[in-house]
Amino acid sequence: MTNPTHQHKGALRIGCAGWTISREAAGAFETEGSHLERYARVLGTVEINSSFYRPHQAKTYARWAQSVPPAFRFAVKLPRTITHDAGLVGIDAALRQFADEAGALGDKLGCLLVQLPPKRDFDPAVAGDFFARLKDTFGCMIACEARHPSWFGEDASTLLRRETVTRVIADPAKGQEGAHVPTTESIYVRLHGAPRIYYSPYAADYLAQLACDMATHAAHGRDVWCIFDNTASGAALPNALDLRAALGMAPHGEDLTAAPTP
Repeated sequence: MTNPTHQHKGALRIGCAGWTISREAAGAFETEGSHLERYARVLGTVEINSSFYRPHQAKTYARWAQSVPPAFRFAVKLPRTITHDAGLVGIDAALRQFADEAGALGDKLGCLLVQLPPKRDFDPAVAGDFFARLKDTFGCMIACEARHPSWFGEDASTLLRRETVTRVIADPAKGQEGAHVPTTESIYVRLHGAPRIYYSPYAADYLAQLACDMATHAAHGRDVWCIFDNTASGAALPNALDLRAALGMAPHGEDLTAAPTP
C-alpha cells in the first residue's frame, strides 16, 4: 500500500458475537454489573446474533444501549424471517417491526449485518430493492455476508457498491472464489474459527498479521469492524483481547487507531 493520504484515521472496532464472559476470561473484566456492562468496559463493539433467531422488544434494545459507554456500537443481525424465510421479498411488515425494535438502540446502532443462506443466489432486482429499503429505513452501515458464488461476481459487486453495502470478509469464506473484492471503504470481518468452525481459536501469528492489516486500513481512513464468532468453545473473547493487545490498544473500551508496535 502507498503512504496514507487521509488525515482522518478510521475506527478499529473489535468484539464478539455476543457478550457472554466465560470463567476462563473473567479475569480481564470487572466483577460489577451485568455481563454487557462488564464486556463494554473492555471492548468497543458487539454483534447481536440472537436477533436472527427471535425478536427482542424495543425496551430491551433501549436497556442495552443505556448499559454501554457513549462510543460503544452494536452490530445487529437481521432476522432470519427476512433473509431466509421470506427470501428478501414481501418483507415490509417484518422490516417495520425490526426497525421499531432495533431502532431503540439510537446512535449506538452502528451496523446491520445481513447474512444470506448458501442457497440464496444473486437476483439483481430483488437485491437492489431490498438494500434500497434497508438504506431508507436505517441510517447506519450495512454489511452483507452472502454465501452463494453468484454474489461474488462483478454484477453483485457493482450493486453492492451502488447501494453502499460492505461485503463481509469471512473466515472461512463460503461461496467465494479468489481474493476478496471490497465494495465500500469500510471493512467488516467475521472470524468463525478454522479449521473447526465456531470452535477453533486463532493463533498468535494470525492475530499479529490481522493487527497489521487492520492498522494499515485505519491509517488510510477506513473503519474496520472485526467480530470473533468462534464462540462455541469460548475462544472468541480471548482472541478479541489478544487482537486488541497486538494493536497496542489500552485495556478498556476505547477504540484506537495506533499501529501495533513492531
